[in-house]
Amino acid sequence: MKQRLVLATRNKGKIEEISRLLADLPFEVVGIESFQPPFYPEETGDSFRENAALKATFAAQFTGEMAMADDSGLEVDVLGGRPGVYSARYAGTGATDDDNNRKLLEEMKGIPWARRTARFCCVVAIATSPGSVFFAEGFLSGYITLQPRGEGGFGYDPLFFLPEAGKTLAEMSTDEKNRVSHRGRALRAARKILLERCKDAVGGNQ
Repeated sequence: MKQRLVLATRNKGKIEEISRLLADLPFEVVGIESFQPPFYPEETGDSFRENAALKATFAAQFTGEMAMADDSGLEVDVLGGRPGVYSARYAGTGATDDDNNRKLLEEMKGIPWARRTARFCCVVAIATSPGSVFFAEGFLSGYITLQPRGEGGFGYDPLFFLPEAGKTLAEMSTDEKNRVSHRGRALRAARKILLERCKDAVGGNQ
């Protein structure tokens, strides 16, 4: 029987992406909403690391299972690092991806291409029910486009252009994106943590 790994997120796109990246590991990946009543802590941290730890720790305590959470976002240089930890709610509480993208494009109106540099950041936290927390990070640098491009992905993917690929994240296939994305890089580091730091949990449930 596989060890369960709870993903502390309600974002279906994120759950699918993470599940694919961890598919070959000896864990049964489940979303937090598989537990009743579903539990989700408020993100009150001042950094990606704080928010990831908060979500993973509370999920592990709530479910009694090993839990993983990530906090990620977009940092735009010309905006002083905004939207940062507020990426998911940049246009306000309850904002959609389209709302956030429109606000970002409006704020960057008239800014030349050379100054539209940005990076995606991702911090993954893995928490065990006894209280241990481990971290992994990933980053991806690129540019903010003048208008949305592509139909794939989620969040700011239609606006995030990779010069080396010649397209936005939303124009990539899922496999292409996973190979280069900030979340993919953080999760590849997290895979090593799951296998090396959590050997007891894995070995006892295989």
